Amino acid sequence: MNIIYLNTTEKGPSGGAKIIYKHSDIINNLKIEEIKSEVLHLKKAKISKFKTSIKKIFRIHQAAGWKLSDMCIAKNYKSKWINNSIKVRNKFEFDPENDFVVIPEIFAHFAEDMLIKKNIKYAIFLLNGYSMNFTSDRVKLINSYAKAEFILSCSKDISQCAKFVFNIIKKKIIKVNVISMISDQKFNKKNIITYMPRKLISHSNNVLFFIQSHLPKNWIIKPIHKLNETQVFKLLKESRIFLSFSDMEGLGLPPIEAAALGNKAIGYTGHGGNEYWRQPLFEKIEHGNIVKFCKTILKNTNLINNKWLKKTSNERKKLIQKYSPKEEKIKILKMIKTISHVLNTHLYKKKLTN
Repeated sequence: MNIIYLNTTEKGPSGGAKIIYKHSDIINNLKIEEIKSEVLHLKKAKISKFKTSIKKIFRIHQAAGWKLSDMCIAKNYKSKWINNSIKVRNKFEFDPENDFVVIPEIFAHFAEDMLIKKNIKYAIFLLNGYSMNFTSDRVKLINSYAKAEFILSCSKDISQCAKFVFNIIKKKIIKVNVISMISDQKFNKKNIITYMPRKLISHSNNVLFFIQSHLPKNWIIKPIHKLNETQVFKLLKESRIFLSFSDMEGLGLPPIEAAALGNKAIGYTGHGGNEYWRQPLFEKIEHGNIVKFCKTILKNTNLINNKWLKKTSNERKKLIQKYSPKEEKIKILKMIKTISHVLNTHLYKKKLTN
């Protein structure tokens, strides 16, 4: 059995890509001889990019979303911003008997031409319930979700979106988690506030502008920008407060990792984050309430210290355990059993439980 994940060729950080890589990595680390996993990276072909540029110049109407005919394989692709040892797939052909394809929701509409017509079994990995509309061809999209063997969902919010839009029944949804690899609890804390400027730029700019004349002189704000995974973790281990500007996300991973690394996460939940957004590690701000955002940061500069770290140690351990590879392995084994049944393979139950 080969479980093949489709992915984009992300130049910068992407939570969805990170989750896909770690899923594939966990499957390969099960060390079950009959099971392996690969990641197939898709990108826009050069000729497609050229045509898009021409249409923009001459203001020619373009259909919404991506088309499979515009895509090609990014061979031997390896991400620079995340440490991974994934197995990359470099061919587009699939074996109906042994291959099972997992498609992220942004590529879901590719299923009809790429998989359904060729009798390839597949599932849709719904990483964000608010990213399901990557095509204007609604008929093709509905058919792709209807013919999927199951839907992988990272949160209650994502599952709710799928049920509402596509009438997906509950038993067709397999719950998985976002995966944090964090276990280290040794910090070198400084009075640093971190945030990601790529998310809701106008909101973060306003927060920085509003708070500038009020922030204590012994505190500084640092952006998390153009850093690889190791560098991000190093900065989060030094900072005490993380500002979340999540916007319409299925289940944001950065606030989880920030909290796991000893930060108080303050800000927007992205809605999907309501699933874990609880005191004392998280403090919720109503979307767009910049003044309250700033006042909450200032209040916490007086509260978040080494004593707070000790008091919140148990909450961090619970958070790390909930989103750990170990917990995710249990859910992935459940997924593999479902795939095994779909492909009619005879894998030993004992191997999947150990």
